Amino acid sequence: MAVDYVVIVVYLAGMLAMGWWGMRRAKSKSEFLVAGRRLGPAMYSGTMAAIVLGGASTIGGVGLGYQYGLSGAWMVVTIGLGLLVLSVFFSARIARLKVYTVSEMLDLRYGGRAGVISGVVMWAYTLMLAVTSTIAYATIFDVLFDVNRTLAIILGGSIVVAYSTLGGMWSITLTDMVQFVVKTIGVLLLLLPIAVVKAGGFSEMKAQLPTSYFDPLGVGGETIFTYVLIYTFGMLIGQDIWQRVFTAGSDRTAKWGGTIAGTYCLVYAVAGAVIGTAAKVLYPKLGSPDDAFATIVKDELPMGVRGLVLAAALAAVMSTSSGALIACATVANNDIWSRLRGAIRKEGEPGEAHDEVKGNRAFILAMGVAVILIAIALNDVVEALTVAYNLLVGGLLVPILGGLLWKRGTAQGALAAVAVGGLAVVGLMAAYGILANEPVYYGLLASLAVYVAVSLATRPTDEVILTAWRERLAGRAPEPRSEPAVPAHQ
Repeated sequence: MAVDYVVIVVYLAGMLAMGWWGMRRAKSKSEFLVAGRRLGPAMYSGTMAAIVLGGASTIGGVGLGYQYGLSGAWMVVTIGLGLLVLSVFFSARIARLKVYTVSEMLDLRYGGRAGVISGVVMWAYTLMLAVTSTIAYATIFDVLFDVNRTLAIILGGSIVVAYSTLGGMWSITLTDMVQFVVKTIGVLLLLLPIAVVKAGGFSEMKAQLPTSYFDPLGVGGETIFTYVLIYTFGMLIGQDIWQRVFTAGSDRTAKWGGTIAGTYCLVYAVAGAVIGTAAKVLYPKLGSPDDAFATIVKDELPMGVRGLVLAAALAAVMSTSSGALIACATVANNDIWSRLRGAIRKEGEPGEAHDEVKGNRAFILAMGVAVILIAIALNDVVEALTVAYNLLVGGLLVPILGGLLWKRGTAQGALAAVAVGGLAVVGLMAAYGILANEPVYYGLLASLAVYVAVSLATRPTDEVILTAWRERLAGRAPEPRSEPAVPAHQ
Protein backbone atom coordinates (compact mmCIF):
# COMPACT_ATOMS: atom_id res chain seq x y z
CA MET A 1 0.00 0.00 0.00
CA ALA A 2 3.02 2.30 -0.41
CA VAL A 3 1.34 4.39 -3.13
CA ASP A 4 -1.81 4.65 -1.02
CA TYR A 5 0.26 5.88 1.94
CA VAL A 6 1.87 8.56 -0.22
CA VAL A 7 -1.55 9.80 -1.37
CA ILE A 8 -2.80 10.03 2.23
CA VAL A 9 0.35 11.72 3.58
CA VAL A 10 0.32 14.32 0.78
CA TYR A 11 -3.35 14.98 1.48
CA LEU A 12 -2.77 15.47 5.24
CA ALA A 13 0.26 17.71 4.62
CA GLY A 14 -1.89 19.81 2.28
CA MET A 15 -4.49 20.28 5.03
CA LEU A 16 -1.85 21.63 7.41
CA ALA A 17 -0.41 23.92 4.71
CA MET A 18 -3.85 25.42 4.11
CA GLY A 19 -4.20 26.00 7.84
CA TRP A 20 -0.97 28.00 7.75
CA TRP A 21 -2.17 29.97 4.71
CA GLY A 22 -5.52 30.66 6.36
CA MET A 23 -3.74 32.10 9.40
CA ARG A 24 -2.42 34.91 7.19
CA ARG A 25 -5.97 35.81 6.13
CA ALA A 26 -7.71 35.71 9.52
CA LYS A 27 -6.89 39.14 10.95
CA SER A 28 -10.26 40.02 12.49
CA LYS A 29 -13.08 38.29 14.37
CA SER A 30 -15.23 38.29 11.22
CA GLU A 31 -12.43 36.81 9.10
CA PHE A 32 -11.60 34.17 11.72
CA LEU A 33 -15.14 32.99 12.56
CA VAL A 34 -17.11 33.53 9.31
CA ALA A 35 -14.45 34.05 6.58
CA GLY A 36 -15.26 37.76 6.39
CA ARG A 37 -18.83 36.98 5.21
CA ARG A 38 -17.65 37.07 1.59
CA LEU A 39 -17.61 33.59 0.07
CA GLY A 40 -18.74 33.31 -3.54
CA PRO A 41 -21.20 30.72 -4.90
CA ALA A 42 -18.68 28.04 -5.93
CA MET A 43 -16.73 27.99 -2.68
CA TYR A 44 -19.89 28.34 -0.56
CA SER A 45 -21.58 25.38 -2.30
CA GLY A 46 -18.54 23.14 -1.98
CA THR A 47 -17.86 23.89 1.66
CA MET A 48 -21.53 23.58 2.65
CA ALA A 49 -21.75 20.16 0.98
CA ALA A 50 -18.50 19.14 2.68
CA ILE A 51 -19.64 19.94 6.21
CA VAL A 52 -23.04 18.19 6.02
CA LEU A 53 -21.66 15.05 4.36
CA GLY A 54 -19.41 13.61 7.04
CA GLY A 55 -18.34 10.17 8.15
CA ALA A 56 -21.91 9.18 9.04
CA SER A 57 -23.07 10.09 5.54
CA THR A 58 -20.19 8.25 3.86
CA ILE A 59 -19.33 5.20 5.98
CA GLY A 60 -22.76 5.09 7.62
CA GLY A 61 -24.59 5.71 4.34
CA VAL A 62 -22.82 2.78 2.69
CA GLY A 63 -23.57 0.68 5.77
CA LEU A 64 -27.29 1.47 5.54
CA GLY A 65 -27.19 0.50 1.86
CA TYR A 66 -25.57 -2.80 2.85
CA GLN A 67 -28.30 -3.41 5.43
CA TYR A 68 -31.43 -2.14 3.63
CA GLY A 69 -30.52 -1.62 -0.02
CA LEU A 70 -31.53 1.50 -1.93
CA SER A 71 -33.82 2.70 0.88
CA GLY A 72 -30.68 3.07 2.99
CA ALA A 73 -30.26 6.40 1.18
CA TRP A 74 -33.02 7.99 3.30
CA MET A 75 -30.77 9.20 6.14
CA VAL A 76 -28.58 11.26 3.79
CA VAL A 77 -31.61 12.25 1.68
CA THR A 78 -33.21 13.87 4.73
CA ILE A 79 -29.96 15.76 5.37
CA GLY A 80 -30.10 17.06 1.80
CA LEU A 81 -33.78 17.99 2.16
CA GLY A 82 -33.02 19.93 5.34
CA LEU A 83 -30.28 21.86 3.57
CA LEU A 84 -32.63 22.62 0.65
CA VAL A 85 -35.37 23.93 2.97
CA LEU A 86 -32.84 26.02 4.91
CA SER A 87 -31.34 27.46 1.74
CA VAL A 88 -34.58 28.27 -0.10
CA PHE A 89 -36.67 29.62 2.78
CA PHE A 90 -34.37 30.83 5.57
CA SER A 91 -30.72 31.29 4.53
CA ALA A 92 -31.02 34.81 3.08
CA ARG A 93 -32.66 36.12 6.25
CA ILE A 94 -30.15 34.31 8.46
CA ALA A 95 -27.19 35.74 6.53
CA ARG A 96 -28.58 39.30 6.77
CA LEU A 97 -28.67 39.12 10.59
CA LYS A 98 -24.86 39.52 10.70
CA VAL A 99 -24.52 37.49 13.90
CA TYR A 100 -22.05 34.77 14.85
CA THR A 101 -24.23 32.27 16.72
CA VAL A 102 -27.79 30.96 16.88
CA SER A 103 -28.06 32.26 20.45
CA GLU A 104 -27.25 35.79 19.27
CA MET A 105 -30.18 35.48 16.86
CA LEU A 106 -32.46 34.47 19.75
CA ASP A 107 -31.25 37.43 21.81
CA LEU A 108 -32.01 39.80 18.94
CA ARG A 109 -35.46 38.38 18.36
CA TYR A 110 -36.59 38.04 21.98
CA GLY A 111 -34.79 40.94 23.63
CA GLY A 112 -31.61 39.50 25.12
CA ARG A 113 -33.07 36.96 27.54
CA ALA A 114 -33.16 33.72 25.59
CA GLY A 115 -29.55 33.21 24.55
CA VAL A 116 -27.84 31.81 27.67
CA ILE A 117 -29.74 28.54 28.07
CA SER A 118 -29.85 28.01 24.30
CA GLY A 119 -26.08 28.53 24.20
CA VAL A 120 -25.52 25.71 26.68
CA VAL A 121 -27.77 23.34 24.68
CA MET A 122 -26.08 24.29 21.40
CA TRP A 123 -22.62 23.89 22.94
CA ALA A 124 -23.49 20.36 24.12
CA TYR A 125 -24.76 19.48 20.63
CA THR A 126 -21.71 20.81 18.77
CA LEU A 127 -19.35 19.18 21.29
CA MET A 128 -20.93 15.74 20.80
CA LEU A 129 -20.98 16.23 17.02
CA ALA A 130 -17.25 17.00 17.08
CA VAL A 131 -16.57 14.02 19.36
CA THR A 132 -18.45 11.52 17.20
CA SER A 133 -16.72 12.81 14.07
CA THR A 134 -13.35 12.47 15.77
CA ILE A 135 -14.07 8.87 16.82
CA ALA A 136 -14.56 8.02 13.14
CA TYR A 137 -10.82 8.57 12.56
CA ALA A 138 -10.21 5.29 14.38
CA THR A 139 -11.99 3.30 11.66
CA ILE A 140 -10.18 4.99 8.77
CA PHE A 141 -6.67 5.01 10.24
CA ASP A 142 -7.09 1.37 11.28
CA VAL A 143 -7.64 0.52 7.61
CA LEU A 144 -4.79 2.77 6.49
CA PHE A 145 -2.02 2.15 8.98
CA ASP A 146 -3.26 -0.62 11.31
CA VAL A 147 -2.84 1.62 14.37
CA ASN A 148 -4.77 1.32 17.62
CA ARG A 149 -7.90 3.33 18.34
CA THR A 150 -6.37 5.91 20.70
CA LEU A 151 -3.45 6.73 18.41
CA ALA A 152 -5.80 7.04 15.42
CA ILE A 153 -8.03 9.53 17.27
CA ILE A 154 -5.02 11.57 18.41
CA LEU A 155 -3.50 11.61 14.92
CA GLY A 156 -6.65 12.60 13.03
CA GLY A 157 -7.94 14.94 15.73
CA SER A 158 -4.61 16.75 16.07
CA ILE A 159 -4.47 17.57 12.35
CA VAL A 160 -7.99 19.04 12.40
CA VAL A 161 -7.33 20.98 15.61
CA ALA A 162 -4.07 22.32 14.15
CA TYR A 163 -5.46 23.78 10.91
CA SER A 164 -8.67 24.97 12.59
CA THR A 165 -6.74 26.78 15.33
CA LEU A 166 -4.31 28.38 12.91
CA GLY A 167 -6.69 29.96 10.43
CA GLY A 168 -10.22 29.56 11.78
CA MET A 169 -12.97 29.60 9.18
CA TRP A 170 -10.63 30.57 6.35
CA SER A 171 -8.52 27.45 6.89
CA ILE A 172 -11.62 25.29 7.31
CA THR A 173 -13.18 26.74 4.16
CA LEU A 174 -10.09 26.06 2.07
CA THR A 175 -9.64 22.55 3.40
CA ASP A 176 -13.35 21.81 2.98
CA MET A 177 -13.19 22.86 -0.65
CA VAL A 178 -10.37 20.38 -1.26
CA GLN A 179 -12.26 17.76 0.72
CA PHE A 180 -15.36 18.33 -1.43
CA VAL A 181 -13.34 17.71 -4.60
CA VAL A 182 -11.65 14.62 -3.11
CA LYS A 183 -15.03 13.18 -1.99
CA THR A 184 -16.58 13.80 -5.39
CA ILE A 185 -13.76 12.05 -7.23
CA GLY A 186 -13.22 9.28 -4.68
CA VAL A 187 -16.82 8.29 -3.94
CA LEU A 188 -18.93 9.37 -6.94
CA LEU A 189 -16.50 9.02 -9.84
CA LEU A 190 -14.36 6.06 -8.68
CA LEU A 191 -15.89 3.91 -5.93
CA LEU A 192 -19.49 3.99 -7.24
CA PRO A 193 -18.88 2.68 -10.78
CA ILE A 194 -16.16 0.24 -9.67
CA ALA A 195 -18.43 -1.25 -6.97
CA VAL A 196 -21.34 -1.72 -9.42
CA VAL A 197 -19.09 -3.33 -12.04
CA LYS A 198 -17.47 -5.65 -9.46
CA ALA A 199 -20.95 -6.73 -8.29
CA GLY A 200 -21.88 -7.69 -11.86
CA GLY A 201 -24.06 -4.70 -12.69
CA PHE A 202 -27.60 -3.87 -11.57
CA SER A 203 -29.10 -6.96 -13.20
CA GLU A 204 -26.84 -9.26 -11.18
CA MET A 205 -27.47 -7.25 -8.00
CA LYS A 206 -31.24 -7.69 -8.48
CA ALA A 207 -30.79 -11.40 -9.12
CA GLN A 208 -28.66 -11.93 -6.00
CA LEU A 209 -30.61 -9.86 -3.46
CA PRO A 210 -34.19 -9.89 -2.06
CA THR A 211 -36.68 -7.52 -3.73
CA SER A 212 -36.82 -5.49 -0.47
CA TYR A 213 -33.34 -4.19 -1.34
CA PHE A 214 -34.85 -2.30 -4.26
CA ASP A 215 -37.96 -1.02 -2.47
CA PRO A 216 -37.63 2.80 -2.00
CA LEU A 217 -39.48 2.54 1.34
CA GLY A 218 -37.88 -0.69 2.52
CA VAL A 219 -36.24 0.92 5.54
CA GLY A 220 -39.70 1.61 7.00
CA GLY A 221 -42.00 4.62 7.21
CA GLU A 222 -41.39 5.26 10.92
CA THR A 223 -37.63 5.27 10.40
CA ILE A 224 -37.95 7.76 7.53
CA PHE A 225 -40.18 10.00 9.66
CA THR A 226 -37.63 9.92 12.48
CA TYR A 227 -34.84 10.81 10.04
CA VAL A 228 -36.89 13.82 8.91
CA LEU A 229 -37.44 14.99 12.49
CA ILE A 230 -33.82 14.59 13.53
CA TYR A 231 -31.78 15.38 10.42
CA THR A 232 -34.01 17.61 8.28
CA PHE A 233 -34.99 19.78 11.23
CA GLY A 234 -31.47 19.52 12.68
CA MET A 235 -30.11 21.08 9.48
CA LEU A 236 -32.40 24.08 10.01
CA ILE A 237 -31.04 25.08 13.43
CA GLY A 238 -27.53 23.67 14.01
CA GLN A 239 -24.77 26.18 14.84
CA ASP A 240 -22.36 24.30 12.58
CA ILE A 241 -24.69 24.85 9.60
CA TRP A 242 -25.67 28.43 10.45
CA GLN A 243 -22.03 29.42 10.83
CA ARG A 244 -21.51 28.39 7.20
CA VAL A 245 -24.55 30.42 6.13
CA PHE A 246 -22.92 33.43 7.82
CA THR A 247 -19.95 33.09 5.43
CA ALA A 248 -22.06 33.79 2.31
CA GLY A 249 -21.12 36.94 0.42
CA SER A 250 -24.71 37.74 -0.53
CA ASP A 251 -28.33 36.63 -0.14
CA ARG A 252 -28.17 35.06 -3.58
CA THR A 253 -25.08 33.05 -2.68
CA ALA A 254 -26.72 31.77 0.51
CA LYS A 255 -29.88 30.73 -1.32
CA TRP A 256 -28.62 29.26 -4.58
CA GLY A 257 -25.26 28.02 -3.33
CA GLY A 258 -27.04 26.12 -0.57
CA THR A 259 -29.59 24.76 -3.04
CA ILE A 260 -26.79 23.34 -5.18
CA ALA A 261 -25.17 21.78 -2.09
CA GLY A 262 -28.51 20.24 -1.04
CA THR A 263 -29.01 18.74 -4.48
CA TYR A 264 -25.49 17.32 -4.36
CA CYS A 265 -26.41 15.65 -1.03
CA LEU A 266 -29.30 13.83 -2.71
CA VAL A 267 -26.95 12.44 -5.37
CA TYR A 268 -24.43 11.44 -2.70
CA ALA A 269 -27.19 9.67 -0.74
CA VAL A 270 -28.15 7.45 -3.68
CA ALA A 271 -24.48 6.75 -4.47
CA GLY A 272 -23.80 5.54 -0.91
CA ALA A 273 -26.84 3.25 -0.93
CA VAL A 274 -25.86 1.74 -4.30
CA ILE A 275 -22.28 1.13 -3.11
CA GLY A 276 -23.63 -0.58 0.02
CA THR A 277 -25.99 -2.72 -2.06
CA ALA A 278 -23.09 -3.79 -4.28
CA ALA A 279 -21.06 -4.63 -1.16
CA LYS A 280 -23.90 -6.91 0.02
CA VAL A 281 -23.57 -8.93 -3.21
CA LEU A 282 -19.79 -9.14 -2.86
CA TYR A 283 -19.63 -9.76 0.91
CA PRO A 284 -22.99 -11.13 2.11
CA LYS A 285 -21.86 -12.02 5.65
CA LEU A 286 -19.92 -9.08 7.08
CA GLY A 287 -19.90 -8.77 10.86
CA SER A 288 -21.23 -5.20 10.81
CA PRO A 289 -22.88 -3.11 8.04
CA ASP A 290 -20.46 -0.28 8.85
CA ASP A 291 -17.58 -2.54 7.74
CA ALA A 292 -18.91 -2.49 4.16
CA PHE A 293 -17.14 0.71 3.11
CA ALA A 294 -13.68 -0.26 4.38
CA THR A 295 -14.01 -3.84 3.07
CA ILE A 296 -14.97 -2.94 -0.48
CA VAL A 297 -12.26 -0.26 -0.63
CA LYS A 298 -9.52 -2.60 0.66
CA ASP A 299 -10.43 -5.63 -1.45
CA GLU A 300 -11.80 -4.27 -4.73
CA LEU A 301 -9.93 -1.06 -5.61
CA PRO A 302 -6.53 -0.91 -7.33
CA MET A 303 -3.48 0.62 -5.68
CA GLY A 304 -3.49 4.42 -5.73
CA VAL A 305 -7.23 4.57 -6.34
CA ARG A 306 -7.66 2.89 -2.96
CA GLY A 307 -5.59 5.64 -1.33
CA LEU A 308 -7.69 8.36 -3.00
CA VAL A 309 -10.98 6.79 -1.88
CA LEU A 310 -9.70 6.39 1.68
CA ALA A 311 -8.63 10.04 1.50
CA ALA A 312 -12.22 10.78 0.47
CA ALA A 313 -13.50 9.05 3.61
CA LEU A 314 -10.95 10.96 5.67
CA ALA A 315 -12.08 14.17 3.97
CA ALA A 316 -15.70 13.45 4.87
CA VAL A 317 -14.83 13.00 8.54
CA MET A 318 -12.47 15.98 8.68
CA SER A 319 -14.95 18.43 7.14
CA THR A 320 -17.66 17.61 9.68
CA SER A 321 -15.18 17.48 12.56
CA SER A 322 -13.63 20.88 11.80
CA GLY A 323 -17.03 22.51 11.24
CA ALA A 324 -18.36 21.16 14.53
CA LEU A 325 -15.17 22.18 16.35
CA ILE A 326 -15.24 25.85 15.30
CA ALA A 327 -18.99 25.94 16.03
CA CYS A 328 -18.40 24.50 19.52
CA ALA A 329 -15.60 26.99 20.24
CA THR A 330 -17.61 29.94 18.89
CA VAL A 331 -20.58 29.10 21.13
CA ALA A 332 -18.34 28.48 24.16
CA ASN A 333 -16.57 31.83 23.74
CA ASN A 334 -19.35 34.10 22.47
CA ASP A 335 -22.44 32.67 24.19
CA ILE A 336 -21.10 31.27 27.46
CA TRP A 337 -17.70 32.68 28.47
CA SER A 338 -18.35 36.26 27.31
CA ARG A 339 -21.64 36.32 29.25
CA LEU A 340 -19.96 34.95 32.38
CA ARG A 341 -17.19 37.51 32.04
CA GLY A 342 -19.81 40.25 31.66
CA ALA A 343 -21.75 39.03 34.70
CA ILE A 344 -18.61 38.91 36.87
CA ARG A 345 -17.51 42.41 35.81
CA LYS A 346 -18.83 45.05 38.18
CA GLU A 347 -21.61 47.28 36.88
CA GLY A 348 -20.20 50.32 35.12
CA GLU A 349 -16.69 48.86 35.03
CA PRO A 350 -15.19 49.08 31.52
CA GLY A 351 -14.24 45.84 29.83
CA GLU A 352 -10.61 45.07 29.12
CA ALA A 353 -9.52 45.34 25.51
CA HIS A 354 -8.40 42.01 24.14
CA ASP A 355 -7.44 40.38 20.86
CA GLU A 356 -10.61 38.59 19.71
CA VAL A 357 -8.82 36.46 17.12
CA LYS A 358 -6.36 35.26 19.73
CA GLY A 359 -9.22 34.55 22.16
CA ASN A 360 -11.22 32.53 19.62
CA ARG A 361 -8.07 30.67 18.59
CA ALA A 362 -7.46 29.71 22.23
CA PHE A 363 -11.02 28.42 22.54
CA ILE A 364 -10.67 26.26 19.41
CA LEU A 365 -7.48 24.75 20.82
CA ALA A 366 -9.08 24.13 24.24
CA MET A 367 -12.25 22.63 22.78
CA GLY A 368 -10.15 20.54 20.37
CA VAL A 369 -8.14 19.00 23.21
CA ALA A 370 -11.38 18.31 25.11
CA VAL A 371 -12.94 16.68 22.04
CA ILE A 372 -9.94 14.36 21.55
CA LEU A 373 -9.94 13.32 25.23
CA ILE A 374 -13.71 12.64 25.26
CA ALA A 375 -13.45 10.73 21.97
CA ILE A 376 -10.78 8.46 23.48
CA ALA A 377 -12.95 7.78 26.55
CA LEU A 378 -16.27 7.34 24.73
CA ASN A 379 -17.30 4.09 23.05
CA ASP A 380 -20.92 4.36 21.91
CA VAL A 381 -20.96 6.88 19.06
CA VAL A 382 -24.57 6.33 18.04
CA GLU A 383 -25.92 6.99 21.53
CA ALA A 384 -23.86 10.16 21.94
CA LEU A 385 -25.00 11.56 18.60
CA THR A 386 -28.63 10.63 19.29
CA VAL A 387 -28.57 12.48 22.62
CA ALA A 388 -27.07 15.54 20.90
CA TYR A 389 -29.65 15.66 18.09
CA ASN A 390 -32.58 14.93 20.42
CA LEU A 391 -31.60 17.84 22.68
CA LEU A 392 -31.05 20.13 19.70
CA VAL A 393 -34.37 19.40 17.98
CA GLY A 394 -36.46 18.91 21.13
CA GLY A 395 -35.14 22.03 22.86
CA LEU A 396 -34.27 24.58 20.18
CA LEU A 397 -36.28 23.91 17.00
CA VAL A 398 -39.51 25.55 18.19
CA PRO A 399 -38.07 28.80 19.63
CA ILE A 400 -35.77 29.30 16.64
CA LEU A 401 -38.34 28.68 13.89
CA GLY A 402 -41.00 30.37 16.02
CA GLY A 403 -38.83 33.48 16.22
CA LEU A 404 -38.38 33.52 12.45
CA LEU A 405 -42.01 32.80 11.55
CA TRP A 406 -44.32 33.97 14.38
CA LYS A 407 -44.41 37.60 15.52
CA ARG A 408 -46.36 36.77 18.70
CA GLY A 409 -43.63 34.53 20.17
CA THR A 410 -42.13 35.97 23.36
CA ALA A 411 -38.94 35.55 25.37
CA GLN A 412 -40.85 33.78 28.14
CA GLY A 413 -42.33 31.37 25.60
CA ALA A 414 -38.91 30.72 24.09
CA LEU A 415 -37.26 30.03 27.46
CA ALA A 416 -40.12 27.76 28.50
CA ALA A 417 -39.91 25.86 25.20
CA VAL A 418 -36.15 25.28 25.56
CA ALA A 419 -36.47 24.16 29.19
CA VAL A 420 -39.55 21.96 28.80
CA GLY A 421 -38.47 20.47 25.47
CA GLY A 422 -34.97 19.71 26.74
CA LEU A 423 -36.15 18.21 30.05
CA ALA A 424 -38.87 16.19 28.28
CA VAL A 425 -36.31 14.70 25.88
CA VAL A 426 -33.95 13.78 28.73
CA GLY A 427 -36.74 12.24 30.81
CA LEU A 428 -38.19 10.31 27.90
CA MET A 429 -34.76 8.97 26.90
CA ALA A 430 -34.41 7.67 30.46
CA ALA A 431 -37.85 6.04 30.24
CA TYR A 432 -37.88 4.68 26.67
CA GLY A 433 -34.13 4.30 26.01
CA ILE A 434 -31.68 6.61 24.28
CA LEU A 435 -32.22 5.14 20.81
CA ALA A 436 -36.05 5.18 21.01
CA ASN A 437 -38.06 7.44 18.70
CA GLU A 438 -40.55 8.62 21.33
CA PRO A 439 -38.26 11.15 23.12
CA VAL A 440 -37.88 13.43 20.11
CA TYR A 441 -41.56 13.02 19.10
CA TYR A 442 -43.03 13.95 22.47
CA GLY A 443 -40.28 16.38 23.41
CA LEU A 444 -40.93 18.40 20.26
CA LEU A 445 -44.70 18.42 20.86
CA ALA A 446 -44.20 19.53 24.48
CA SER A 447 -41.87 22.32 23.38
CA LEU A 448 -44.38 23.54 20.78
CA ALA A 449 -47.34 23.44 23.17
CA VAL A 450 -45.48 25.36 25.89
CA TYR A 451 -44.08 27.93 23.43
CA VAL A 452 -47.53 28.80 22.08
CA ALA A 453 -49.29 28.74 25.46
CA VAL A 454 -46.71 30.83 27.34
CA SER A 455 -46.28 33.30 24.45
CA LEU A 456 -50.03 33.93 24.31
CA ALA A 457 -50.22 34.24 28.10
CA THR A 458 -47.45 36.87 28.34
CA ARG A 459 -47.08 40.38 27.00
CA PRO A 460 -46.06 40.64 23.34
CA THR A 461 -42.42 41.39 22.59
CA ASP A 462 -41.66 45.11 22.83
CA GLU A 463 -42.20 46.86 19.50
CA VAL A 464 -38.76 48.50 19.76
CA ILE A 465 -37.16 45.04 19.85
CA LEU A 466 -39.27 43.81 16.94
CA THR A 467 -38.45 46.93 14.89
CA ALA A 468 -34.72 46.39 15.45
CA TRP A 469 -35.21 42.71 14.56
CA ARG A 470 -36.96 43.58 11.29
CA GLU A 471 -34.19 46.04 10.41
CA ARG A 472 -31.60 43.31 10.86
CA LEU A 473 -33.66 40.79 8.87
CA ALA A 474 -33.92 43.29 6.03
CA GLY A 475 -30.15 43.82 6.08
CA ARG A 476 -30.46 47.53 6.91
CA ALA A 477 -28.64 47.43 10.25
CA PRO A 478 -24.82 47.41 10.42
CA GLU A 479 -22.88 44.44 11.73
CA PRO A 480 -22.23 44.79 15.48
CA ARG A 481 -18.80 46.18 16.23
CA SER A 482 -16.22 43.75 17.53
CA GLU A 483 -14.41 44.46 20.77
CA PRO A 484 -11.15 46.29 20.08
CA ALA A 485 -8.08 44.14 19.69
CA VAL A 486 -4.96 44.72 21.74
CA PRO A 487 -2.18 46.08 19.52
CA ALA A 488 0.56 43.54 18.86
CA HIS A 489 3.26 45.55 20.71
CA GLN A 490 1.26 45.38 23.96
